[in-house]
Formats: sequence, structure tokens, C-alpha cells
Amino acid sequence: MNATTRPRVVIIGAGFGGLAAVKALKNAPVDVTIIDRRNHHLFQPLLYQVATAGLAPNQIATPIRAIVRNQKNATVELGTVEAIDTAKREVVLGDRRVAYDYLIIATGARHAYFGHDAWEEFAPGLKTLEDATDQRKRILLAFERAELEPDAAERARLTTFVVIGGGPTGVETAGAIAELAKKALARDYRRIDPKSARIILIEAALRILTAFPDDLSEHARHALEKLGVEIRLGKAVIHVDETGITLGDEHIASRTVIWAAGVQSSPAARWLNIPADRVGRAIIAGNLRAPGNDNIFVIGDCAAVNDASGRQLPGVAPVAKQQGVYAARVIKAAFEGNPLTEPFAYVDYGNLATVGRKAAVADFRGFHLKGVIGWLVWCAAHIYYLIGFKNRIAVALDWTWSYLTFDRGARLITGDIEDEHPQQNAKRDAA
Repeated sequence: MNATTRPRVVIIGAGFGGLAAVKALKNAPVDVTIIDRRNHHLFQPLLYQVATAGLAPNQIATPIRAIVRNQKNATVELGTVEAIDTAKREVVLGDRRVAYDYLIIATGARHAYFGHDAWEEFAPGLKTLEDATDQRKRILLAFERAELEPDAAERARLTTFVVIGGGPTGVETAGAIAELAKKALARDYRRIDPKSARIILIEAALRILTAFPDDLSEHARHALEKLGVEIRLGKAVIHVDETGITLGDEHIASRTVIWAAGVQSSPAARWLNIPADRVGRAIIAGNLRAPGNDNIFVIGDCAAVNDASGRQLPGVAPVAKQQGVYAARVIKAAFEGNPLTEPFAYVDYGNLATVGRKAAVADFRGFHLKGVIGWLVWCAAHIYYLIGFKNRIAVALDWTWSYLTFDRGARLITGDIEDEHPQQNAKRDAA
């Protein structure tokens, strides 16, 4: 560290973990630089609502500069990290380099296809605003094309929606599509009946929401089935293409398949040349520091960290936020001459998942909530953690309006309507 300057803290990624670290360093005598390849912070837990026309993109995203405008020691740089030079203590962004004394890597994860990357074209996931608006376009276009389709088999294929993955994202997405089709769109079409749409949720495990207790998982299953969602358990998808998916010896014809089954970490481990687990997460000790680099912290979805009992911490927002605060505390303690030696300890406040209008499940350290009460708690928690008072009010009003009217106000198809599956379009035109 240069003794004539303030310590330079560089944070890569403005997700939950990165922003938590930035805010925790607000009054510290350091200079903080936030690097992100996008100019906004995204509230990922509500991405599925943008994909299903429940919310507009700007309601779950906030410009990073607006978030830190009052934090005098923080600056923002837009750019894509290509490498980290640990010898020179520099982050490489093309022909630019950003020097650091302390580095926090919080770059998150993308969806993973377990070695079947070709499936992504036909079963995209949900991690960015672009993903969500593309999904929204695919879902709404399916109904538009079904309205004009004379062939009954093709109409059925167009109005069959398959969600792969029975975790919170998959469960919430399947429930939202069911409500969109069977409630919001029910009276909008003349030739087709959106209520007849099939929504199929596929989970390779024997139950959905495996991170939740059995009774909550079962309640969620019943709530989804009440919405008309078909649930297939205990079988893994073995193939995905433009015609649909293959599940064991069964082929399900669908033009709209959504992937919610797995994640792949950012290149953090490769940048640092340290060991990674099978999905690319950097293997990090309880102090969250990269092996051989005590001034580098790896947090959130790009880190594989075990708790005191040896169980790996889940890739959820509360873990990332608490890790960001911990890393900031360690950095402040180091230059204050009072090193923090205790390892990171995650405080689990519980899990939440919604299954649709008036239905959700919540597990607060063994205290279980279901149905309407669980849904109200879910709503309150998500509104509370949204960044920006304007976004909180907008989301609360939209949810209230949707609750009263079953309407979805963000049913907008944007972009080129012929670009979602080039191979699929070519085959359809040739036929």
C-alpha cells in the first residue's frame, strides 16, 4: 500500500454482495471503485416477474451511480473484467488497468447446462434484464402465433410452456406463467383459449423446493397444481431442441422452454488461478480470502464457502450481502491496526418462495408460514429489499392492482419478433 494515499478498495460486481460491501465502507477512510459491465444493480429475485409481464424492467433495476451518488468515497467504472494481475495488484479491463490495495470479487453466476451448452438456444435462463425481456417476448409471442395458427398440433405446441428446475426460480416462474395464461390473458384472444395452455414444471429430484422442509414443499406442489401446473418429478431432461424436450422416454412438444435448473460461476477462480468446484465457484476458506492473496476476497455466487458444520452456503442474496459486509469489516479492521480473525458466520433468517397470487411458503428457522400469510410476508420482504423508494412504491402499486384485477400491465413485446430462434424459424418457414 502506498503510504501517501488512501487505501484503494476495488469491488468487481454491483450485485447484492458488492453493493453491501460498498455501503459498509461508506464512512471508511478508503477510496472505493465499483466495476461492473452493466450500469445498473438488478434485483434478481423478481426477474421472473419481468419475464411473465408482472413488472417492468425499470422497477427492479437501479443505476449504480444513482445508488452511490451520495457516497463521496465511491466511484463507478463501466467495463468488463478480462483478468486480474495479482502481482501488480491490478484489475485488467481491456487496455485499462485499475489498481487496488484490496479487491472484492462479487461477480455472481450464470445459468449452467451440465455440459449441454447447445440447449441454451432453446431453453434460455433468467439472470439478466435482457434474459427477462427475451423470455417475456417468447411467452407473449407464443400466444400471438397460436392465435394465427391453423394447425391444432402446432397451436398446442405453442401454448405448452416447460420450466426446467423445481427450485424457487422454477416454481415462481411456473406459477406466474399459469396466472398470466389463465387469468390475465383469458379474455384477450378470439381464436384460442389461453386457459387451455399447458404449463409443465420438471424437477429431477423427488420433490420441488428441496431446500425447504417437506411440508412446505408439499404445500407448494398442491398450490401449483391448483393453478393448473403439471409437475413431473424424479426424471431428468435428456435432450432439448427446437421441437421441445425429452424426458426419459417421453417427448414433450413445446416452443417455449425455460431453464431454471443450475448455475455456472463467473471466471473468478480462473482469474486468480485457484481451485474451483464443479460449477466453477472459487473454493474459499471461512475468511473469504483467496488462497495466497490475503488482500483479495471472493464472495456471493462465485465463491464456494462452507459453514462451521461443513455444509456449503447456498447461493442466495442474504449470503452475498452478509459476506460483503464481512469483507468490508475485515478491510477496515486491517488498516485500523486491529485485524479481524474470526471467520465469516452466516446468519440464516429463513427461506421464502411464492407459488402465485395469494400463495407462498416461508421457513424462518423452523417456523413455517403458508398460503396468504406466507404470500404477504414474501411481498413485504421483497419490497423492503428493493433499492429505491420509487421502485418500492411502484412495485407495491403494481402488485395491488394485479391482485385486484388479475391484470398484467407490462405485456409488451419488444425487439424483432423473428429473431428468437433462427433455426426454429428457418425450419418453420421451410415447412
